[in-house]
Amino acid sequence: MKSTFYKDMFRLALPIVLQNLITAAVSSVDVIMLGFISQDALAAGSLANQIVFILNLVYTGLTSGITMLAAQYWGKRDTRTIEQILGIGLRISIAVSALFFLAAFFAPEVLMRIFTPDPVLISTGAGYLRVISFSYLFMGISQMYLCTMRTIERVIFATVTNGSALCLNIILNASLIFGWFGLPKMGILGVALATSIARGIELLICLTDACFFRTIRLRPHLLWEKNSVLFRDFLHYSLPAFGNEVSWGLAFSTYSIIMGHLGSDMVAANAVVSVARNLGTVACFGIAGAGAILLGKSIGQGKSDLVKEDASRFCRITFISGVAGGILIFLLRPLFFHMADLTPTATGYLSVMLFINMYYVIGQAMNTTVICGIFRSGGDSRWGFICDVIDMWVFSVPLGFISAFVLKLPPMWVYFLLCLDEFVKMPWVYRHYKSYKWLKNITREF
Repeated sequence: MKSTFYKDMFRLALPIVLQNLITAAVSSVDVIMLGFISQDALAAGSLANQIVFILNLVYTGLTSGITMLAAQYWGKRDTRTIEQILGIGLRISIAVSALFFLAAFFAPEVLMRIFTPDPVLISTGAGYLRVISFSYLFMGISQMYLCTMRTIERVIFATVTNGSALCLNIILNASLIFGWFGLPKMGILGVALATSIARGIELLICLTDACFFRTIRLRPHLLWEKNSVLFRDFLHYSLPAFGNEVSWGLAFSTYSIIMGHLGSDMVAANAVVSVARNLGTVACFGIAGAGAILLGKSIGQGKSDLVKEDASRFCRITFISGVAGGILIFLLRPLFFHMADLTPTATGYLSVMLFINMYYVIGQAMNTTVICGIFRSGGDSRWGFICDVIDMWVFSVPLGFISAFVLKLPPMWVYFLLCLDEFVKMPWVYRHYKSYKWLKNITREF
């Protein structure tokens, strides 16, 4: 059977890469604008955004469950079951988003103290969190809907919707930070308000589309419609993915806690290098998203041999894009140094961290796309969960704490050791990939 993998990959991956690029651009603009305000604003915004980072990992776990099931049912063209999968995802997402909103709105200082003891950063970040918390409620619905649209290959709609909201976010950021068009100068609070408004507009577009799109219908009764078998399937496949994302994300947030206790210079440098890392992996993760949809669809159609061939192509494309991401970070080094007004110490940290991330993005791209793309296309989310728990919490996080607070190594040595996590697990990831135990059809007849 002739593969159309490269053609289909380009068709799906290009819009997703564009969307990821816009997302990375918004993060870059936020860093630049907050850097103009002050280094404290930059550091506080970076730490406060660890909350939405964790929430986004919850969304990623839920959307992984949607993608794993819906992609295979899309291969069978079972749209009624896909609607029920969307309803299950929405129920859980709305509940989790409400909890994050309540915590960020009513106890932002408590959340900020988790990441830093600095009273200035706590005070600045708390105001930011209280305003941006409203965006959590909007994202709880829009992210599930847009994920479902991507899974049924409506990637252009999802990209245009998300991209429009993010572009609006950039315009509002500048207007509310610097007081353009007669608006008040709000500083860091302007960034938070801009994000909430943009996410609200994004949700409005999704709800309007749902009123007219007939292939997959977002109907209110889906929120409480019961299908115990499908619900168990959703939990069976999404909970390990959810646990995987949360475990990995909490470990990354723990990295931020470690760096937060190494001083504001380290936090500020890490805020900039995070933008560099996001830009370096933007193509890789777009390819991963497209590959998971294509492989899952083929599995649902019963084309196992074709899936093995396409998975191999998937790995080659990912490696090439990872190398390209490292080269991109190197070429944009001068730009990253001018993104914020950093102290000489923070600038020195940034220089070393950029070099580390030139090779780190290759490991991150390969592991993430194989674990979250290939393995999950066949419903195998449990293996990745176990692998990351061991890698992050048995190896990397303890190593970070020991190196920073017991051995008291210089900050750059601590950062280097934290960035070994992707390469420690790589041999085990490859071994599981070659076993093909992940390749399973998980659909049912309803």
